[in-house]
Amino acid sequence: MSTAVKGNETVPGARIRPGTGDDLDELTRIYNHYVNETPITFDIEPFTVEQRRPWLLAHPDSGPHRLLVAEEGGKLLGYTTSSAFRPKPAYATSVETSVYLAPEHVGRGVGGLLYAALFEALAQEDVHMALAGIALPNPASQRLHERFGFRPVGVYEQVGRKFGRFWDVGWYQKPLSES
Repeated sequence: MSTAVKGNETVPGARIRPGTGDDLDELTRIYNHYVNETPITFDIEPFTVEQRRPWLLAHPDSGPHRLLVAEEGGKLLGYTTSSAFRPKPAYATSVETSVYLAPEHVGRGVGGLLYAALFEALAQEDVHMALAGIALPNPASQRLHERFGFRPVGVYEQVGRKFGRFWDVGWYQKPLSES
């Protein structure tokens, strides 16, 4: 059994690779857990696999918009993405990043492993800034982002309503290239 290592991150038996169409069922299951059970995403209705296909296709194997998965023994542990921050051309060198873990694999260091691999891949791209929006409170996600050099830059208060209450979103950013 191999051990995936990126930077200081180690998860025995895990390997990181680009996500593919064969992963879509499991990627959808993972995401829908967060839709149904948490305020981490502001989607409120679960997705079908076919509804998630355009999202998958928006993350090719190369370029600034990536989808990487962690797998162990043929099972997905989680995934990370870098996606367009906003659709206007001047934002092209900024990406929004996220990590979603299979709920049964939270707390194993998989998020750090995925982020290390994502930032290694993005180092080869024309990407200047990584941004992340974190529904608050979420201390684990805040710690992960700060560990990877993100710094908090502001909070949008009560911008999302889910589960009968309003949620704040903390915004974090990390420079990926020199100015």
